[in-house]
Amino acid sequence: MKKAFFWVFLAIFLFILSSTTYAAENQIKVDGVAIASDVKPEMKNKRTMVPLRVISENLGASVEWSNSGVILAKSDMKVILTLNSSTAEKNGEKMLLDVKPYMKNNRIFVPLRFIAETFGCHVNYNNFVVTVDTEPLFIDGVQVKALQHEYHMTMGGVVQRINGNAYNKTIYNIFVKNKGKKVEAPADYSCRFTIDTLGSYYKNAQYDFLDPKGNSLVRFDVYSLIRSFPSEPLTEYPEILIHDVSKDEWYLFSDTANRSIEQLIDTAKKNGFLTIISNTVV
Repeated sequence: MKKAFFWVFLAIFLFILSSTTYAAENQIKVDGVAIASDVKPEMKNKRTMVPLRVISENLGASVEWSNSGVILAKSDMKVILTLNSSTAEKNGEKMLLDVKPYMKNNRIFVPLRFIAETFGCHVNYNNFVVTVDTEPLFIDGVQVKALQHEYHMTMGGVVQRINGNAYNKTIYNIFVKNKGKKVEAPADYSCRFTIDTLGSYYKNAQYDFLDPKGNSLVRFDVYSLIRSFPSEPLTEYPEILIHDVSKDEWYLFSDTANRSIEQLIDTAKKNGFLTIISNTVV
């Protein structure tokens, strides 16, 4: 009887242990959003180890690969990690890690707390949930709460919001850093395709950086040239323009920068940072 009771107790204990371990490995929230990953985060020496993608995408760090490790960069911070080495380099300064980065299932795992805190994030652990609060974006001293993205199609449009600080800050910096030459407003521009006017521009998207009350702090509208005429008469017209609505100023903008923004929005959607406010597309 005692032996049977022992085995029942052991089975229950192992179930609870596996459940709590599973929870600890999977419950990671960045700016309040539970992060999904194709490879599970895991605990190693009482430290949370996460796949590199979680860091690069959701903390706003860029990634460069080297022969034996990886370089993470964000703003003026640069971190070099070497696989299976307890020594990291932060802006040229050697640092010791509690757990070495390692490769598993074709993914590089890195220590979450060290990376997050290095890039100015706050990390807390409670009830098997690791929460990471990233550094918010401020515009003229006012904190940005969300980025509202709006685009129109032939029939209807979509309004959606991104709440992740890292995404909003990266997108804002793309606009600021990739403003080209200041230009005059085009003669014709709107949310509709004007196919009978040479040099018309179509509004691809609208980006509003919102304060905590939902008011727009800064707004950028992206316009693309409508190519309804032979290419020769259109050579003098730029392909893409942005309108800084807050200042009512127009600038050249690159297709590469525009695609980078669109890719970030797709990544934010995939990782759960995007919420659709309305969708009237038919």
